[in-house]
Amino acid sequence: MTVANCFNDANEYDFAAIIDGLNRYLRLKATPIGMKRFKTVAEMEAVPRIRRPDPNEKLAMDQVVGQTRWIGYTLGITMDNLMGAQCGAVVGLHARTEEWLSGDRMNGVWYGTQEDAAAHQAAMSCASYGDYEAIATSPLASGRLDNPDICLLYMTPGQMITFINGLQYKNYKKYQFSCVGESACADSWGKALSSGEPSVSIPCYAERKFGGVQDDELLVALPPSFLPGVVEGLAQLDRNGLRYPIPNHGIQKSPLDSISKSYG
Repeated sequence: MTVANCFNDANEYDFAAIIDGLNRYLRLKATPIGMKRFKTVAEMEAVPRIRRPDPNEKLAMDQVVGQTRWIGYTLGITMDNLMGAQCGAVVGLHARTEEWLSGDRMNGVWYGTQEDAAAHQAAMSCASYGDYEAIATSPLASGRLDNPDICLLYMTPGQMITFINGLQYKNYKKYQFSCVGESACADSWGKALSSGEPSVSIPCYAERKFGGVQDDELLVALPPSFLPGVVEGLAQLDRNGLRYPIPNHGIQKSPLDSISKSYG
């Protein structure tokens, strides 16, 4: 029986078929993963083949995600496993306290004044606090998270715009993505958990240094309910001859012949 995610979605998704479609049309290099919050630690620990980090090793949330996408771990954590409030607040395991909002730790490091640092903290999109005690991340294909709250996909810019084209093929919507700067996980999983909408980010220094994010990668976080429609949209674009990788037409030859093949 599928357990509803935080958006009350209890549908059963064929993640194997979804990932097969994404790989067919986008040629993904990175493992798509899921993230799910649990109201109790016991619920998290009931996930099949869950791993718990060494309690003496305090991790960045970037590393939790990184271990899942690079090594394939199904990893369960609580706030006690994280290195500090900055990581915990984004995913709703730590309150946005007065100390956190002050930005003291960012002042003089990432931002030039106390006011700038505080403005950055206030601008971060964070999941709601107080309802969940634990989080697990797992490769989507493993099926261990029966219905994740959000899915994370790392892509090159060319893959990302093609993914968004598939997302917009039906039920068109203009998407607006944010850039908070450092702590850009707030622009991806923080924003997706708080809004329930697809959220694209430019991964930050910490995500690249600690999470293994590659220099050419962007990240999209979104609830699983969007993925079947993305694959359907990508399939239709493929039938229209609009495929990834995008062939380079050249900068000196008129595009009219190429345009006519798609637009008639």
